[in-house]
Amino acid sequence: MATVESGDVRAPAWRGGFGRLWSAAVLSSFGDALRTAALPLLAATLTDRPLLIAAVTACGYLPWIVFGLLGGAVADRVDQRRAMWMIDALRGLLVAGFAVAVALGHASIALLIALAFALTTLQTLFDNASTALLPALVDRTELGSANARLMTGQRLAGGLLGAPVVPLLITAGAAAPFAADAVTFLVAAALVASLRTAPPERGPRPAGSTLRREITEGLRTLGRDRALRGLCAATALCNIGMGALIATLVLLVTGWLDAGNTGYAVAMTAYTAGSLTGGLVGGTLVARAGRVRAVLLAGVVQIGALVVMGSVRHLVALALALAVFGFMGMVWNVNTTTLMQQRSPADMLGRVSSAFRTLGVAGAPLGALLGGAIATAWGLNSPALLAAAFFVLSVIALIPVLKVDVLVVAPHDDSTTAHVTR
Repeated sequence: MATVESGDVRAPAWRGGFGRLWSAAVLSSFGDALRTAALPLLAATLTDRPLLIAAVTACGYLPWIVFGLLGGAVADRVDQRRAMWMIDALRGLLVAGFAVAVALGHASIALLIALAFALTTLQTLFDNASTALLPALVDRTELGSANARLMTGQRLAGGLLGAPVVPLLITAGAAAPFAADAVTFLVAAALVASLRTAPPERGPRPAGSTLRREITEGLRTLGRDRALRGLCAATALCNIGMGALIATLVLLVTGWLDAGNTGYAVAMTAYTAGSLTGGLVGGTLVARAGRVRAVLLAGVVQIGALVVMGSVRHLVALALALAVFGFMGMVWNVNTTTLMQQRSPADMLGRVSSAFRTLGVAGAPLGALLGGAIATAWGLNSPALLAAAFFVLSVIALIPVLKVDVLVVAPHDDSTTAHVTR
């Protein structure tokens, strides 16, 4: 029987599958950062209405609610490697087509919303397949370190390298960031396709098994685990606040602070620098406090950072607050993902992942629309303060999880192999 130690910090080997997966993820994140930073800037040139700009962000979350659970069930049925490279190839073609439309002057808010919706719809399957594939490439005792390296690399490429490049690319034309994103999708698809992993071994499905029943099983598995259930509720509350903040951050920086596109790049770079630091040293915090307590601490500190963002009208203060926010955000993301992977039965990881992500993300579109409405009514700094309020609720939701004697599930059975109190 395999034993899973939640505090293990063993590092995965770079050779073989993990190195290629890391390279593909980092390259794709670089392209994603170009598109993510360019979309709100492009939207701001098409309309000055905060609610419409927020709608672009909201439609980037909505597919998780509509298709997220289905994506997890499909990810548990298919060859995850093949699904990932095919999706990346399709996303590359979609973004390339959008770049052509922008270059020809056919960009519109409706087209931006359609692109955001389509890309996130495909991402529901891709992300669940990726989460399920990682434990097949590294030992489960290496998952914490593997997730930290993946997320740190993605943040390095996506923020520190990607976001500051956007203003330079825009000087070559509004379509340039999207064309570059299309190229990264296609190269990432080639890297994932080159992975030499055997198709997942799965037993025959029970007679009468349907996608609907399999989705229900994933929800029940998540619901039975008190620690993951609490973390999921806390994440959902956070994401309402995050939706409000992300949807209007460009307005906070370029409008309330009057810092322009350069200020927006500075803000995103500060966030990335904090995230990188969190990925590099967050393991020390986990070793001392445990995963759940580390998540709780991250939420508390992020509340203070959000209050600074919404109340101090200075770019330096915003940059410092975003750096702290990014640090603790990385601690939160690494540990919630690792707990989910360690505690889920291997043949249900796609479904548990999709249930967690879908329920967690469900509030983000509402938050984005709330952020746009509140920014219109009460000022461009108000969404940051709204986000702080939701983070307070999130921390409250996490407190009962600290009392849970967390059961760690072995990779291939439902037996409890360790009790870890966090």
